[in-house]
Amino acid sequence: MTSTGKPDQQAQPTGRPPHSLRTVFPVLALCWLAVFFDGMDVTMYGAVMPHLLDDTGLGLTSSTAGTIGSWTTFGMLIGALVTGNLTDWLGRRPLLIGSVALFSLGSALCAVAETATLFGAGRFVAGLGLGGLMPLCLAMILEFAPPGRAALTTGLLMTSYHAGGMVATALGMTVAPAWGWRWVFWAGVLPALIATPLLLKLLPESPGVLHAWGKQSQAAQVAGRYGLPAPGAAQTPAGGAQGRWSTVLALFRPEVRWATPLLWLASFSGLLLVYGVSTWLPQLMRAAGYGLTSSVSFLLVINAGGIVGMLIAGRAADRFGAVRISALWFVLTAAGALLLKADLPMAVMYAVVAVTGVWLFSAQVMVYAATGAVYQGSERAAGLGWVTGVGRTGAVFGPWLGGALAAHGNESWGFPAFAAAGLLGAVAIALVPLATRLGGTSHRGGDRAAAVPPSTALSDA
Repeated sequence: MTSTGKPDQQAQPTGRPPHSLRTVFPVLALCWLAVFFDGMDVTMYGAVMPHLLDDTGLGLTSSTAGTIGSWTTFGMLIGALVTGNLTDWLGRRPLLIGSVALFSLGSALCAVAETATLFGAGRFVAGLGLGGLMPLCLAMILEFAPPGRAALTTGLLMTSYHAGGMVATALGMTVAPAWGWRWVFWAGVLPALIATPLLLKLLPESPGVLHAWGKQSQAAQVAGRYGLPAPGAAQTPAGGAQGRWSTVLALFRPEVRWATPLLWLASFSGLLLVYGVSTWLPQLMRAAGYGLTSSVSFLLVINAGGIVGMLIAGRAADRFGAVRISALWFVLTAAGALLLKADLPMAVMYAVVAVTGVWLFSAQVMVYAATGAVYQGSERAAGLGWVTGVGRTGAVFGPWLGGALAAHGNESWGFPAFAAAGLLGAVAIALVPLATRLGGTSHRGGDRAAAVPPSTALSDA
């Protein structure tokens, strides 16, 4: 692979199928299924929140609910950091399968919980698996993505998150009122029964990881099957504990030392929005005077908007650059969050919620696409792990903030707080190209071939 992130034509095996979305569809479909259940598990907590608060036997208050939401995302933070740094050692495939099994176990614990403490423990366990899954799937998709289609492939993958969110919302609207909220969490056990066997049988291992393990023939076989160029040094993570530490240190090499914290800040803002809104939108709308059913249905609508947004953002980012689209989407999210505070007719409010969903979720996903362009192949899994992991602090803060505002009767401040997060994310991601240019021009005498030129890489994302 060349320094611009384009496949090295001379390194490609002969007789391989064309590298297109069609050839990598099996990997995309399997990761899509895994992320579908991720979105379902994350969203079901917000979808049943009103029922959890109404269940006096569980003993959940608005403040405790916000804290448990933060426990979930704290587990995600740990899961993302651990898997992001172990995946090049243990492999993408076993860790991804283990992540699915882990968040299914967490849902089962929630379904049988009789106390808020045990329920919170279940959400923490689920968070460990959920946090590990996302950077693994993103790393797989970016490795298998066709040239010039990284953002579109990422967007297609993330439509599954919102499809899962819509299913969870539908369960919250139908199953929870009829049979109780516990049955919604029992549905969260399905990934272990459906996705795990398929992943075990069909998901390939990363060619770069196989190459790092010394399995060159197997790496070439997997690469040829999916139309990928044969993995080389740039796509191969260094082996051993020293190699894993070197990969982390590479996130602060001169060319990207300032871009890395900016990506973390953008991810913090984006995940604060994603998890804050997913957890508290029904309750905030209920506090604004909307009925229970309509309040939960807003969660369904915003996730539907998220699916549309992923398709729009992916195509736009492949044409104009992931950074530009992410920054614009963050600004539009801020505007939408402020409109959600307004007293609007029901039909207009549904439209505002849907359009806000178009921008909100894909703003964060384009941060991931930009991350894949900033770091070279051998650093990408660790880079994504740290961007998603550090960003999870925003996912911890978002649900806690919503709970704190609700506990003090200040729900009306929720949407302005989300708007501020959108503006912060826009500024952070917009500065990434400048940071990489400054890092590149200030670096003298280093290995320039190891760096991804920001002007090409970020526009290709």
